[in-house]
This record gives sequence, C-alpha cells and structure tokens, in this order.
Amino acid sequence: MPAPARSSAFPTAFAAADLGATSGRVIVGRVGPGNLDLTESHRFANTPVQLPGGLYWDVLSLYQGVLDGLREAARSTDLASIGIDSWAVDYGLLDASGAMLGNPHHYRDPRTEAVIEQVWANVGATELYRITGLQHLPFNTVYQLAAAAGTPQLAAARTLLLIPDLLTHWLTGSIGAEATNASTTGLYDARTGTWSKPVASGIGLDPQLLPPLRRPGDPAGTLLPEVAAYTGLSEATPVTAVASHDTASAIVAVPATGTDFAYISCGTWSLAGLELDAPVLTEDSRAANFTNELGIDDTVRYLRNIMGLWLLSESQRTWASRGLPAHLPELLAQAAQARPFAALVNPDAPEFLAPGDMPARLAAYCARTGQTLPDSQGAVVRCILESLALAHRHALTQAAQLAGRDVTVVHLVGGGSRNDLLCQLTADASGLPVIAGPTEATALGNILVQARAHGLVQDRAAMRRLVAETQHLRHYTPRGDERAWAAAAARVGLA
Repeated sequence: MPAPARSSAFPTAFAAADLGATSGRVIVGRVGPGNLDLTESHRFANTPVQLPGGLYWDVLSLYQGVLDGLREAARSTDLASIGIDSWAVDYGLLDASGAMLGNPHHYRDPRTEAVIEQVWANVGATELYRITGLQHLPFNTVYQLAAAAGTPQLAAARTLLLIPDLLTHWLTGSIGAEATNASTTGLYDARTGTWSKPVASGIGLDPQLLPPLRRPGDPAGTLLPEVAAYTGLSEATPVTAVASHDTASAIVAVPATGTDFAYISCGTWSLAGLELDAPVLTEDSRAANFTNELGIDDTVRYLRNIMGLWLLSESQRTWASRGLPAHLPELLAQAAQARPFAALVNPDAPEFLAPGDMPARLAAYCARTGQTLPDSQGAVVRCILESLALAHRHALTQAAQLAGRDVTVVHLVGGGSRNDLLCQLTADASGLPVIAGPTEATALGNILVQARAHGLVQDRAAMRRLVAETQHLRHYTPRGDERAWAAAAARVGLA
C-alpha cells in the first residue's frame, strides 16, 4: 500500500548533529503545527587526546559518531534534512587534494599564549576589536593561526574549515563557512559581514584559505554516495547550514517575546548577553571584554563568555578519580545547605581554564585572596554556583548599560537550566525573574532553522512561540538580599 501523501499537519523529521565539549549526539526533531519534539538517536563521547605536540580533538571519532547517529535515525524515520552545530573557534586544515592535515587542536591547548602580544603588535588590539567586535579570549582562532605560522601543516593547507563545516564537507563534499561560527574566529568583519583581509594579512594568513560564507538556512549540499550507503539515507538528503555555532543555535530557541530579555546559554561555558540589531564596537565595550557574534537574521549576540559549569564538571571528575562522591543531585543538596558567600572566586581567572584538579585550584584562589577555604564538597559547589551567579549578574548588567537596553527577564537555556540552585541564585543575584529552559536549546535551534528553510516555520518570533508552547519551562523569582549580593560581587571584582 503506498505511503500517504505528506500534509502540512504531518510532523516533518530533521536530524541535528550537536557536538559539545564532552559529548556529541544526533537528535531527531519532528516539527509540525503546534508540534516540536525531540528524540535522541545516538550519543557518543567527545574525549580529547593529549599528545606530545599538544591537546587535540579526536575529530574522526566524532564524525563516526555522527554517521552512526544518522544510520540509527534512518532506521525509524525519513529525514527531510540534516544540520550540524558545535563549539566555536577550532578548525581543520585541508591540503590541495582535500585530505585533512592532522587532527584539530583543542582550544584549551596553551600554545597561543606566546603569540597574543605579537598579534596585537601587528594588528593592534583596538583595531582588532574595531573590525571584529570579538571578545579577547586566548584561544580565538586568530591566535591559534598565529601560533601555527611556519608549521608544515599551515604551509601545505589550501582550505580552513571550522568543525561543523569540516563535518559538513565530509558528508557532502561541499566547501563553505557558516557565518555564525565564522564570526567567532577573530577573522570576520562585524561591520561588513565578510572575512577581514586586513586581519588575515596582519597575521600572515593567506585569505584564500577562508572559504565562501554561508548563512543559516542556506543549502550545504546532499549526501555523498558512500555516506548514503553507510547511513541508509537517500543521496538526495539535503544538509542545511544551521546556526552552526552551538550558542547561536541555542539563542534561536530562547522562548522570548519582545526585545527586553537577556539570555544565558549555560553549560560548559555560560554565554550571557543580549540579542541586538547592530554590533557595539565602542572602546568601553572592548574594555569590558564583550563580544559581537552573529546570530540568525543578521542579529548580534552581544555577550561575554564566562567559564561556566566547567568548574563544577572538572571538580566532579577530580572527586570521582579519588573515589569521592560525585553524583550531582547529592552535591547540589549539600550546596543548598552550605553557608552563603563563605568563599567566592572570579570564574574567569586564567588558572581555571585548563583541565586539572579544580577543587585544589579553587582552594588556592581562596587562600591567595584571604578567604576561608571551602571545608566540604558541598561548600565547593556552593562557591562555584554563587560565583557563577555573580558573573551572570555582572555580565548582564554591563551588557544592558553598554547597549543602552532595558532588561526585564532572563532566559537561562541549556544544560544549566536543569540546575535549580544555579537558576535561583542567578535570579537572586540579578534581581530579575529567570525563566529556565529549554534544556535542549541547541538541538531545538538547529532543528528550527532547518524547519524554517523547509517552510514549516515562518520567522524568528514563530520559532520562539513554538518553543514556548511545546517545551517545559520553569520560573524563578528573585528572593535574595541585594545588599548582600552587591557586597559579594565587590569581594571578587564583579561589582
């Protein structure tokens, strides 16, 4: 019996390959009128590899995980499209034949530290911000490429592809750079929406390495025959360029109405800021270290990167390696009972960036700043979460001031939205109501961009309405003592 004709009321399935810093997954989203639901097809580990030459991503393993996830999805549904998102800044290099020149470096590798001053001498820190609007982070792509100058790999390279673009190339054979991720590199002109030849030339990079730009929703090709054969999908299955920086996808799925909202995309990193129509490229913005990254519809993600729940996950990893309890619900219950403001840190202190013994680093910070050391695991977790809430408060207050915007509500999305204590502390610290969820914001945003490209959702407002109507959200009302939070912020330079 022939399959029934698909109608507009019949949910259409899209696959989101969502690569995070510790794991990847392929999620199938079904979209229809009043319908937006997700099913995880496959989850796989993302385990960096330390080699004598530095810290690397195992990108071949990640690609295999994507293929396996697509094959699993194909067993149960027809896919209308596939989209890929990941973290930002890291890249692979291809030679003239299209072969990859070594595994991509991990952004936490410290090799860029020696070249930052050199880049500033050649381009100028002020000029770099005026062109790119990018927050200074030591692992930005521009510094990674400066550190690679003179290496055989860069000398042999003919194409540079950021991680989602690299995997898209392997699926389709096509070459392109999705713009939201390109905007995180320090090589993208925030004013013109193009690659910056002056910045590339300033670090000695051949601009020809930078591929043509794509926008979210643009077609990125169809599956290569060998990919179709492995996954069981049709060769005609399209791959769509989504907002391939995972934060850009997450912001698509912020269930906001109007423009008076702030967001925090909270996971390994906390990305706290505003959605604007134009970049803020002032000297005050540069001094405050805010970034202007691209969102869908040429919006600007005006935000600051905050170290995020990396501090907690690294603490859990350290405790588990020593046979200590590391189950998050129990740790959060202990943290809720711990003494408020007993110990605080600036989450963005440089000693917290690299992998390692995070509880020892937190204790060393407290000792150096004359604070009482956390005396239990619960106290350590309380220290982390209160410090993150203070950093959220500081970033959102500054963003609103620098952009001249009023903020009446904070949307906290991503994995951190499951952390009730963090959500409540963020409401208390900011003095603003917090709406938490959706947890799977990145996958939802990925899928919604595909759905819009296929005519199932009309615009950004409709995307957000659909999220608000279909996803579980939790509400937190401020209940903290503003004076106590202000005093705590002053202790760690976050006032």
